[in-house]
Amino acid sequence: MSRFPAFTLLAGAVLSLAACSSPDRLTRVSPPPAAVAVAPANGANDNLNAVLWVQRSQEYRASALQTWALAGEQLDRALADPTWTALLPEEGGNHQSGKLKPAVVVDVDETVLDNSPYQARLVRDGSSYNDATWAAWVDEQKAEPVPGAVRFAQLAASKGVTMIYISNRTAAMKDATLANLRKVGFPVANDSVYLGLGMEVPGCKQVESEKGCRRQLVAQQYRVLMQVGDQFTDFLQVEDNTLAARDALLDKYQGWIGSRWWILSNPTYGGWEGASFNNAWSLPADKRNAAKRDALEVAR
Repeated sequence: MSRFPAFTLLAGAVLSLAACSSPDRLTRVSPPPAAVAVAPANGANDNLNAVLWVQRSQEYRASALQTWALAGEQLDRALADPTWTALLPEEGGNHQSGKLKPAVVVDVDETVLDNSPYQARLVRDGSSYNDATWAAWVDEQKAEPVPGAVRFAQLAASKGVTMIYISNRTAAMKDATLANLRKVGFPVANDSVYLGLGMEVPGCKQVESEKGCRRQLVAQQYRVLMQVGDQFTDFLQVEDNTLAARDALLDKYQGWIGSRWWILSNPTYGGWEGASFNNAWSLPADKRNAAKRDALEVAR
């Protein structure tokens, strides 16, 4: 996940979209995670069912286990084909070579680490995301792994595949994030496998919270076998965060899903939400909610 989602692409049985890293304050196409209307602790809350589903439903756990298990089954095929790449040509996919070390690029939040306890605090307290509470949560290093993620990562490492963590958690959050990852069993080859928001990539212009520059940096050293995330922006750059444009992206790249790109379900936040009200996060909560209701497809 990427807390600065900007665009997403996907779907299918295994996928409920979302992104992660550090909530989207920098890019206006997607909100901070859990950026919902502030409500009384016992009042209506957009995220109540979403967070409850992630924490308590067997279906969420099954979906995550399914995604990671199927991705694991694809590893040998990807390793055996020296032309195999999960990067688009413009991000270095056309430079892939069998001589480069193999890697899997993953998002962090809601992809390998589950931040639902933080989301649950916001629901309980009738509050919404803010930088201070998010930074405090990251420092706690209490995020548990998304079901199936550790097993996949350890399998990949056993085959000589490096796990690369591209996150929209900030570069300053690297130490706490890597400590959390190590604590719950993820292989961390070295500190350089964490590429956080704010790191500069020479020769590449960073577009808000997009991850394209960081993917290009990875492509200089690794052959990327797979990308795993919970938002479209974990796989490519989204130029136009509208529902129609996102539908078009899914249509264009659906052949990559379930082979090169793997998506985890995240119903709690993401670019899909902002797309329903033209990314106008400055609107009052009631107007954003009205726009979301208008975006619903109702049987007639």
